[in-house]
Amino acid sequence: MRPASPGRKLENKDPDGLSAQEDAMTTAHRTPTTPDLFALSEIRGPVLRPDDEAYTAEVTGFNLAQRHAPDIVIGATGTDDIVAALRWATATGTPVSVQATGHGANFPIDDGLLINTSRMTDVRIDPAERTATVSAGAKWRDVLEAAAPHGLAALNGSSTDVGVIGYTLGGGLPVLGRTYGYASDLVRSFQVVTPDGVLHETDATHEPDLFRALRGGKGNVGVVTSLVTDLIPLSRILGGAIYCAGTDAEPLLNAYATWTRTLPPEMCTAFSLLRLPPLPQIPEPLRGGFWSRIAVAWTGDPAEGERLLAPIRAAAPPVIDTIAPMDYTAVDQIYAEPEDPLPARESCALLNDLTPDAIQTFLDQVGPSATDCPLLLVELRHMGGALSRPARAKDAVCARDATYFLESVAILPDPKTAEAVEEATTALQQAMTPYGTGHTMVNIHGTPGTEADRARAWTPEVYKHLQQTKATHDPANLLRYGHAVPPAA
Repeated sequence: MRPASPGRKLENKDPDGLSAQEDAMTTAHRTPTTPDLFALSEIRGPVLRPDDEAYTAEVTGFNLAQRHAPDIVIGATGTDDIVAALRWATATGTPVSVQATGHGANFPIDDGLLINTSRMTDVRIDPAERTATVSAGAKWRDVLEAAAPHGLAALNGSSTDVGVIGYTLGGGLPVLGRTYGYASDLVRSFQVVTPDGVLHETDATHEPDLFRALRGGKGNVGVVTSLVTDLIPLSRILGGAIYCAGTDAEPLLNAYATWTRTLPPEMCTAFSLLRLPPLPQIPEPLRGGFWSRIAVAWTGDPAEGERLLAPIRAAAPPVIDTIAPMDYTAVDQIYAEPEDPLPARESCALLNDLTPDAIQTFLDQVGPSATDCPLLLVELRHMGGALSRPARAKDAVCARDATYFLESVAILPDPKTAEAVEEATTALQQAMTPYGTGHTMVNIHGTPGTEADRARAWTPEVYKHLQQTKATHDPANLLRYGHAVPPAA
């Protein structure tokens, strides 16, 4: 074993006796003591406890709504660190969580072991095979920058600051989803460490049950150290957004609902309502305003894309129109998501259609008349196209029957605002339930609730398969944080 690295200071920890804490879902957990922690000294990255100086930075993710407080956090530098950490966790009965960028930190990690993979950022492009091999902590921005010189692109979401692995484990709803499908559809293989510390190489023919559970089942069966994904031959698109006054939401949304019924799959769009705070990070004239927005990514001929946009531009007077040909590496300009960490509350639902009743219900909840609405963004993403195609191999994505994806995001600066946000989020979700499929997408589900609430991300058949696969690879339910699935009895 190698000695502890600087900053670890394991010899100075207080070895007071054991504390037992009954986990809400499974077995008891005891706080690791110094003799326990010495077994982690072979890990190359930092191993930190709450009183270490670097601990807070190591556990903090992009979403600041929840403060993580694990008993111990390791900063993994490679697969060997993750193998060692999971073997230790199994030996000590310590529950495990994983974080790369922390965009999906919708739940508090208040004990156990947190594995931070943000140092594992290697990306390797194979231009001949049109693939990328992506390590556990890499962001989509890393992949795009590596792929672009070869005329290739990836199926990233609306922010390239998001981690590749966590996004893809949740299925991954890309900007270009209608054209190419879900991010998980392009995955060729995973390298994953199960809680027993065994490293698996899995694909459609090798351990297919594990491969199925990893594509849309989130991180319920292991810690992914890398994946291999197909890339797409694409360097430029027609992209951007049309901003209209928020008071024009009704004519714009009605036009959008009609327009999207006949769009070809090369047109990927979303309708959004934005209530933007008066912050200096937001450019004028958007700062502090209420806006209706149509975001656009078109992969076909630019002239044809401009022709197809005519009904939207005629539906309401554009105040800002940024749609233009762009390099795909500039894709973040389309949705213009926040770049700095903030405390956020997300929620989502999958909708069957935008009927007149559905549109009116939506506007009653969050439209111009809802003057006290505290939600920063409410968005309707057009689904269908390649997003409705069956997967090449069985997976855990359960959104292929949806026509629209409803998402809401709010900022939580203080407890009073948080209460108003929760009320508005719940009211919107309940009001739109009659128009939904009954399911959510795990990545944007928001704060995980009861088991029944978490199960809404999947059909009963897929949920049962996840439970069975969990029982095979994590029978002790060590991976029990966040959007967790309990193992089958």
